[in-house]
Amino acid sequence: MSPPRPPTVISGGLLRMFGVGVLIIGDSGVGKSESALELVSRGHQFVSDDVVEVRRTRRGRIIGRAPALGRFFMEIRGLGIINIRAIFGRGSTLAASSIDLVIRLKKWTRKKEYDRLGLRFPEDKDILGARIPQLNLPVAPGRNIATLIEVACQVEHLRRRGYQAAEEIVRRLDRALEANRRRAL
Repeated sequence: MSPPRPPTVISGGLLRMFGVGVLIIGDSGVGKSESALELVSRGHQFVSDDVVEVRRTRRGRIIGRAPALGRFFMEIRGLGIINIRAIFGRGSTLAASSIDLVIRLKKWTRKKEYDRLGLRFPEDKDILGARIPQLNLPVAPGRNIATLIEVACQVEHLRRRGYQAAEEIVRRLDRALEANRRRAL
């Protein structure tokens, strides 16, 4: 067991999706709240927008919640402040959630090289001394960020069970190359 640490505040939004607590972080205006709104409209649960109060339990789990004043509220540019619970109903919100995965939304940069195989997924983000898997998602026009976040949650589920698609494709490629090598002999 880890000693308790003082709580902290993180800029971002927190949702619960497929049993995974997802902290969405990134630069201002990158689409964090819009993506979260789309995910809530698909049936995922909202915990906090913009600011997440984070604490570490004695067992080392990281738990996030909304500050009391802003609980259930989200700010959407062009719409203003909306109440998620009033719009989507009681089941659309949670008071708190563990933080199991961090998604960092980053503006797409043409000159930057992005991981295309998933062999380096995920990085880790340190939150109150705990290492939380982090995935960096480039944001560009035409990319459906909400769908990518949903898939990232499913990938994390599979990764925790020991399965990684990139490793499987490398094994298949190795077997195919070995079979071709044997035929050539």
